[in-house]
Parts: sequence; C-alpha cells; structure tokens
Amino acid sequence: MTAAATDPATPARQIGETLIDVDRLKVHFPILSGIFQRESGRVRAVDDISFEIRKGETLGLVGESGCGKSTTGRAVIRLRNPTAGTVRFDGHDLMDLSRGELRKMRRRMQIIFQDPYSSLNPRMTVGSIISEPLETHDLAAGKARIERVRELLALVGLNPNYTDRYPHEFSGGQRQRIGVARALAVEPEFIVCDEPISALDVSIQAQVLNLLVELREKFGLTYLFIAHDLSVVRHISDRVAVMYLGKLVELGPPSAIYDAPGHPYTRALLSAVPIPDPKAERRRKRVILTGDVPSPANPPDGCRFHPRCWLYERLGRPEQCRTEDPELRTVATDHRAACHFAEEALQSDIGVAHMATDKVRHGTPQSATAGLAAEHAAEASAAAAALDDSGTGSPNEPSAEV
Repeated sequence: MTAAATDPATPARQIGETLIDVDRLKVHFPILSGIFQRESGRVRAVDDISFEIRKGETLGLVGESGCGKSTTGRAVIRLRNPTAGTVRFDGHDLMDLSRGELRKMRRRMQIIFQDPYSSLNPRMTVGSIISEPLETHDLAAGKARIERVRELLALVGLNPNYTDRYPHEFSGGQRQRIGVARALAVEPEFIVCDEPISALDVSIQAQVLNLLVELREKFGLTYLFIAHDLSVVRHISDRVAVMYLGKLVELGPPSAIYDAPGHPYTRALLSAVPIPDPKAERRRKRVILTGDVPSPANPPDGCRFHPRCWLYERLGRPEQCRTEDPELRTVATDHRAACHFAEEALQSDIGVAHMATDKVRHGTPQSATAGLAAEHAAEASAAAAALDDSGTGSPNEPSAEV
C-alpha cells in the first residue's frame, strides 16, 4: 500500500492526559440451546482487558479476525453494553450514564464503520445522512445545516454539490469519506475507526488513510484505529495493542512492537509480513503457527496462546503456561506483554522484519546510470566550449568591459 505523505513542517502533536480508561472490560454473548432457549455457555469475545488512550493519541488495535477487536471498539463507546468492567471517558463512567446522559455524551465520541456499503442508508441522500447527527443534537437548522453539510463534504474531499445524490452513486472510497464526514458532523473528540480501509481497493486505501491523518492533525482528534494490516497500523499509530482470543497480549510504542516484540504471537504475526527484499526475506527466521484458533466459547486454560505457541514448545512445554493466565506486565519503558517468558521472546530473532541493515539498491543497474552520467557530462562540456567560442565568456566570470 502507498504510504501516507508526511509534512515535515507539521508541528508534533501534543499527547495529553488519559481520555479513555478501560478497566477489566468483558463482553460475553450467551449461547442458547434447546426448546426453551436456555443458556448453555458463553462466547467470551472480550475477556478482561485493560488499557488507556491519551488525548490526541492514536492507539492501533491489531489481531486476527474474530479476536474481539470490533467488539472492543463498540463497547468502548457503549454501542455494545459490556458484561463487566468499566469504561471512563474524560472521567465519566459510561456504564453509569442514563440514556439521556449517554445521548449527550455521544457528541464527543463517534465511530467510522468497517463496511462503507452497509453503513449508509440506501434510501437517504448524502445530505440527509450527514445532517442527521446535526438534527439529533440540535446543532444546526435550515440554511445553516445545508451549509454545514456542504462544508463537511468539502472537508473530506468530495464535491459539495453531491448532497442530493444517493449512496449507490458513489464508489467505495467515496462512501467511506461520507462516513468520515458523518462522524465529524458533531465535532467529536474521540473516533473509533473500525477497519475503515479494509473493504477498499489498495489504490483507495492510501487516500482514506491520508485523510484520517490530516483530520487528526487539523482537529486534534483521538483515534482507536482497528485494523489487521500491520504496516498501516505502524504508520498511523502512536501506540499499538495486539489482541488474541479476547485478550490483550502486548501493548507499546510501534518501535518496540515491531522491532523488539515481547510476545510470541506478535512475532508470529510479524513473521507473516513479506519483506520486499529477497535476500533479507531468505535470511529472516519465520514461524508458522500450527493448529486452529481455539473457540472463544471454550478457551484453553492458562495462556490462551500456548496450544499454538512456538516458544512454549522450544522451552519444553512449561507447566506455568498451561495453568496460569499471564498478566500484561511491563517488559520495557511503556512496553507491556502478557507472557510468562517475555524475556526469552525478546532475545529471539524470529519474526523481526529488519534483519538486513545494509541498503540494497533496486531498479536500474549501476553500470547503466554511470553511462548516462558520462553522456550528460560530455554534453555539458560541449555546451561550455560553445559558450566560450561565442566570446560571451562564462556566466561566472566578470565582464571585461569597463
């Protein structure tokens, strides 16, 4: 994917105090069976996770499909009611808010949905879709509302005259921009980006990603960016959280997560990322996970990753991994990992994607460029000689006239 452009003149963002504080969050779904639909079990989609998001920060949340990323994002803004735990937004416990209080709080937190095709009502015009939050929160009416919608369309790079069109008249990237405009309509502080580019073509992904980065810099937004593309998450995030089977297994800055991961699962994810250098790719040590992902309705005891863990096998299957659920503990500055043997994982070179430190030149061979350079030098020399013969002299020499 094309990397988003960065502006060296853009000032560094200020990361402030904690805006979102998630403490021991659980989201379980009942399994009903029988004629009377009695509960026979529970799917533990999110099972006892804790993290924080600071003001102005982008926290990237990555993991395999079905690990609970989207459920976590929805529970954080209470689109999904948690089974247990607390979520504090700027000091307010969202679980204690009444329906009316939560309605007012929703102006400060919004979501960009994953699927740009199903998240927009096909029976509503673009103007109606974007203006609906303005009507809900009584932010604008009449001509002011129309002007606000046109302003939002221009802000996300769409023609302001498209207000009367319907969603089916737009491409996937344009629909996602409409979703971004709808989220920005109420001027929120915090936005959950639920895999906003995964359903788009690769050529469009960079455009939407650049738009999100630009809006973050312009309005000082705070993001929870959910994705499974590790390169995208590294580019946009200030910190990265790795999730596996409803649990957070690692949390830290991108430099630590990508260069020195402390959890075997994170190293397995990084080992699956191809390197655009055949020599470095051949030297890199990869690991292929065996077995299937356990069911969240019946997770294994102890560490949930141990049935597929390569480090568990290398260390001789220690009993601690089978019996004790590891806590998310500090392994370095602002870097935490949920592994009993994180120190051993840090010493391994498996999965690290920067094996080759020397720069490898690709493209036109050196011999060809050397020949071109010689031709350019000969042409420049001939031009200089012709200039001297004309009697005008070199432009850098002083004139002989008095």
